[in-house]
Amino acid sequence: MLHSENHRLHWDDLRLILWVAQAGSFAAAAEKLGVSTPTVFRKAKALEERLGTLVFRRDNTGVTLTAAGRDAAALAERFADEVASLEARIGDADTDASGTIRFATVDTLVAGPLMPVLAGFREAFPRITLDVRSGVGMASFRQREVDAALRAGGEPDDDLVGRRLCRIAVGIYGARQSASTAGSEWADHDWIVPDVELAHLASFAWLKQRGLLDKAVMRANSLFTLGAAVAGGIGLGILPCYFADGDPRLRRIGPPIDTLASDLWFLTHAELRHTARILALSDHLASRFKALQPLFEGRHGD
Repeated sequence: MLHSENHRLHWDDLRLILWVAQAGSFAAAAEKLGVSTPTVFRKAKALEERLGTLVFRRDNTGVTLTAAGRDAAALAERFADEVASLEARIGDADTDASGTIRFATVDTLVAGPLMPVLAGFREAFPRITLDVRSGVGMASFRQREVDAALRAGGEPDDDLVGRRLCRIAVGIYGARQSASTAGSEWADHDWIVPDVELAHLASFAWLKQRGLLDKAVMRANSLFTLGAAVAGGIGLGILPCYFADGDPRLRRIGPPIDTLASDLWFLTHAELRHTARILALSDHLASRFKALQPLFEGRHGD
């Protein structure tokens, strides 16, 4: 026969029984639980009334358990041991630098300096597997399709934990073999511009404000594609210095545009921030990107 909901034992009930059994009195149990003695007494009385049987036997020497109480205490002790064992296993997993990290990044980093950095990470942490996904948007990140990401922008939102890695400089580039642009107006040139999928980029707004979106002869939904078009001599484009400065097919026209600079962040979910594999990746990236600052800030070769 099924018991009604009112007669069911809950974990709080078992915990109360176990603490009273171990403490030997309501007062001592109350102290361990951080509540008042009347609160424990009231909870004990309500529990017995709900179950319809005595659980606690009170006398001048303290509180002991009835047969029903002893059965409940034994069950509570087993539960407590299982919970402690589970917590230990979870703790071991979080302190063990192993497992898989679903890691999102962008194509320009993949084609640029990131892979040698990840090769060093693989050598240092052979038990961690990186599931690298380029082009994954922030919406997918928040939907928990990835565990961590490299993203450019400002301070991360409250639902994410971020670590600033370096500053990203951005400049205007053309094909190395193309004619000089010295002294000419930007509107005199053809442009490859980001399409609406990249409208969140500061470069999109910069081009729009100057009417240069109207000079577009090609649009691209990735900066990698945009860079390839610029290198092919199709037009000018705005690219991150870490990606374009090392490409012999490209030449930067003038210094980086300060107003388009942004920060590169390592992002993860708050509950993952202390896991060993996430900490290992975060620390490795911070160390390696610090050494790459001249490249990211457009000072490579200075």
